[in-house]
Amino acid sequence: MQHADCIESTPNNSVISACDFMSLPNESKSALSQTKSLYRTYTTGMSRAQFERDFQTDSKRLKALYREALGDVINPETGQEIGFFEKSGRLTSALTKRMNPTRRLVFGASIAGFASTFVFSGLFFTVLLPLSFTAMATLLLLELLEKFDVKEEIDLAKDIQISLLPSPALTINGLKINSFANTASDVGGDYVDVIETEAGVYYIIADVSGKGLSASLYMVRFQALVHLLIRKLNPSPKQLFLELNDYIKSYRTDKTFITACAAFFPKDKNTFTYVRAGHNPPVLYHGDTDSTELLQTPGFALGMTRTNRLENFLQESEIELKPEDSVLFYTDGVNEARNLSGEEFGLERLRALMDIYGSLEPSTIVGKIQSSVENFIGDMPTVDDITYSCIKRNPVKKSTAPQEAEIVE
Repeated sequence: MQHADCIESTPNNSVISACDFMSLPNESKSALSQTKSLYRTYTTGMSRAQFERDFQTDSKRLKALYREALGDVINPETGQEIGFFEKSGRLTSALTKRMNPTRRLVFGASIAGFASTFVFSGLFFTVLLPLSFTAMATLLLLELLEKFDVKEEIDLAKDIQISLLPSPALTINGLKINSFANTASDVGGDYVDVIETEAGVYYIIADVSGKGLSASLYMVRFQALVHLLIRKLNPSPKQLFLELNDYIKSYRTDKTFITACAAFFPKDKNTFTYVRAGHNPPVLYHGDTDSTELLQTPGFALGMTRTNRLENFLQESEIELKPEDSVLFYTDGVNEARNLSGEEFGLERLRALMDIYGSLEPSTIVGKIQSSVENFIGDMPTVDDITYSCIKRNPVKKSTAPQEAEIVE
């Protein structure tokens, strides 16, 4: 038996239960929920700043392709700018050269099919239009699938590269070492490493010329050689760089060069030996005078000159590092970081941060530099890898054990 308030009469005296209506799904609400879910899926991680960065990046890539494809737009015979059709032909040629032969043929046939439908009429050309559109859509889909596959490979390469970096916080042989690394693209060419041996600790920071996948592959090869040389020879920082330069210069067609700085911290000594090969000078904070010093030493970048010449210019120095001192090693991505106005972060700002925070723990110094750089650049995308490390020596703990009283007979 149905409740009275759930029964409703219709014009043809049929009975409809209002309760039945209550059990029906509201399809309009369901469609709205699906629309909101789809919107959230497509806008996840999207912000105004991210949209501006992506738009700027894509615009630069298109402009670079446009300039590369057109080349010299002035006709040498007439001295006038080339026409629209010649520009279009050059752009189309630049795009098709990036495809394999089969796709290039399909792309050309599709373009011809599209163009012919605007000139001719008839059943054949009516059918040709959707066929051309389908072929173009298929090519686009294939290119997107390949891009996704490449992106997966690059993500894997990035994971491997990150796994090769030292821990962001290390304590080895009385040294506290904190590091920060951020790549401008998916993979980068900055290299930082901490290698412990029986004699002490090696610290190496380097910047491979270029960016992206090629620089990262070169960096991995460079790291493997550094580990091999240190394990085999236990060299001084200068000897390490001379051996590395021999290896780099052995490939005559290789135009890559590397700026680098290496330091060796021996056990049970309050000193470290370092050498600089065209790299940014480290910043040393003196705790006793509350001041900073740039560790300037001469030296060419690795791969720029012959080893015998590099040997004459590389200067190895020994620096005292007291427990209240700290030293900052960094790549040029830090001081050359730019804000929206095009102004560089600069070495003076970096040195001022060490003046203020140099007496603190390395982890605090690294965090202060990170937040300062982030606040400076704002929404401006980084154009170079940013890598730096702060090293400080732990103070020697004095024994607090009570001395035994001397027994006097």
